[in-house]
Formats: sequence, structure tokens, C-alpha cells
Amino acid sequence: MSDSNRVTIYTDGACSGNPGPGGWGAILRYGDHERELCGGAAETTNNRMELTAAIEALKTLKRACAIDLYTDSTYVRSGIKEWISGWKRNNWRTAAKKPVKNAELWQELDEARQRHDVTWHWVKGHAGHPENERADELARQGMAPYKPGFDPDGMEV
Repeated sequence: MSDSNRVTIYTDGACSGNPGPGGWGAILRYGDHERELCGGAAETTNNRMELTAAIEALKTLKRACAIDLYTDSTYVRSGIKEWISGWKRNNWRTAAKKPVKNAELWQELDEARQRHDVTWHWVKGHAGHPENERADELARQGMAPYKPGFDPDGMEV
């Protein structure tokens, strides 16, 4: 895949309580173009939101691309780079023969990445990295409607 199709993606997930209301955020950059995405769920976990951010970002792309995907989640990065092939071989069971947590999201992420050439990167969270900080803001924005006391007019009560 050529660099003319190279997309840079930054993702993050957030949760208020774990489990609790959660959100995800993603920034996609292609040349001079940038798109921000976010969403959330009423009852979820941080790991589910981290996975969802990567899934939604990859699913947004309309054609196959070379991608640099940055996440602050060692769970996502290790899962996709190290663990997933074993889980698939073991019928979505861990080495300890227990069901893989969030297997349906791992399967969705595996499918979403298939048509792309994804290079997975880890970035330290909450360490001043501008795009990671913005992805975190988007995740919190995605979570906001699911938190108690949310006022749809933009004022928390």
C-alpha cells in the first residue's frame, strides 16, 4: 500500500466507574484532512471503550489504507499484536482455557483491520501528547450523555 493512502489514527477510551458510563474518541488524519469521532455507552468498561474506538475509526475508512494507529491501551496493542492469533487458534479461549473477555469486540476489531495495513503504536496516556489528550477529550465527550445529571443543552446539573 502506498503512502498516498497513509492515515494516522489516535484513539482513546474512558469510563466513569469500571463498569459504568463510558466513551470513546478517535482522530483520523489523512494529508491535510482531519476527522474526529466519538460515542459512548451507558454501562461498559474502559477496555470495551478502548476497543470500540479502534473499531469505529477503522470502520469509518471507505477504502483500504496504510494506517498508523496510536493507542494508550496496552490491552488493545498487546491483544492485537500478541494474543489474538492464539485466541483464534483456541476458539476464543485464553491459554488458561477461559473465554476471552470482550471476544465479540476483538472479533469485530480483527475483521475491521483485515482490509488495511495497520501498524499499531503505543503512546503513554495523560503525558501531554496532544493527539492522545484530544482523543481523551473526545472519549469524555462521548461519555457525557450517559452520565447521571447530563443536561442535553450542554450544562451538567
